[in-house]
Amino acid sequence: MFEKNISILGSTGSIGTQTLEIVENNPDKYNVVALTTNSNIDTLINQAKKFHPNLLVVNDSSLKDELWNKLKEENLNNIKIASGQEGMIQAGEMAEAELVVVSVVGFSGVIPTISALKADKDVALANKETLVAAGEQVMRLSHQSKGRLLPIDSEHSAIFQALMGEKNDSVNKLILTASGGPFFGKTKEELYNISPKDALKHPNWDMGNKISIDSATLMNKGLEVIEAHWLFNIPFEQIDVVIHPQSIVHSLVEFVDGAMKAELGLPDMRIPIQFALGYPQREANNFERLDLTDFDLTFKKPDTKTFPCLSLAYQAGKIGGSMPCVLNAANEQAVYQFLAKKITFLQIPELIEKVMEKHEVIKNPSIENLISVDNWARKATDENIT
Repeated sequence: MFEKNISILGSTGSIGTQTLEIVENNPDKYNVVALTTNSNIDTLINQAKKFHPNLLVVNDSSLKDELWNKLKEENLNNIKIASGQEGMIQAGEMAEAELVVVSVVGFSGVIPTISALKADKDVALANKETLVAAGEQVMRLSHQSKGRLLPIDSEHSAIFQALMGEKNDSVNKLILTASGGPFFGKTKEELYNISPKDALKHPNWDMGNKISIDSATLMNKGLEVIEAHWLFNIPFEQIDVVIHPQSIVHSLVEFVDGAMKAELGLPDMRIPIQFALGYPQREANNFERLDLTDFDLTFKKPDTKTFPCLSLAYQAGKIGGSMPCVLNAANEQAVYQFLAKKITFLQIPELIEKVMEKHEVIKNPSIENLISVDNWARKATDENIT
């Protein structure tokens, strides 16, 4: 008998594949009941052959028939298939699932996360855009749900662990650490001719394309500030960011008495993933261990003049309402255009700021409002490309 049935939304991406590695290393603990991908059906089928889920979902509905035909070729036609957002929702709220890992990229994680919480599932969230775009709505649902919202991001997992056993009113500030990305210490002049290939070379973490670019612009940390605000119910004025190039201290909490708690470890996403899967228990593993004598740990203030995306995120978070959704959508679209070599690296924050300036904020947006705002912001981003 398995201890936990899990559904993995985004199983072919970086977080998804590492989650499956943990499942494979703990065959008596976890059973996979659903796997989803955006369009990587070959990897999805290989995963299905190994983990035998009940359901496979391809978000790109045009690939549903191809998925079905390949499953028949592999004699896996006993597995149910679905597609599109309806399929993602189905994977998130299916009766067999006890824990839903949301590791899809971007705004596409919002609706499945909401559906899983409404179905009283535990949600292990690796999709920071969900809380950026719809933090108020998602947190309200999480408080109403019988399921728990568990952070997978290394920074938020660190804070979550540091706060265990502590009272909210004992917290003075949260301190998120940032590696600084591949361009830490660069001047603005040195960033004019940065290529997507350059920006994807993260010094410490092995991540997907979108989050790697966000790390290079510092937008990733800005999104995490907004996420931390909602997850831990902390005002933006009490959330700081420091550059920590070694990525050993994953974040800290400063308490009212001046004491600090930090979670440390090698930059290995399997550690926070495993913590979320097994919570509240800790499970042993054979991952490489941290030797503190191997590192000189340093901390610097972020350069928000060269990397203004962090300031834009604070601005959007403090404005609130629909503005964080605009920030997120404009950033997603700008990153996409940069990867397509349609804009330069330095145009990413310029585009985001232009779209934010044009937006009329909706103070208490519904999910339907946010979907419309998301679409508007993406279109507005493309229209501002010169």
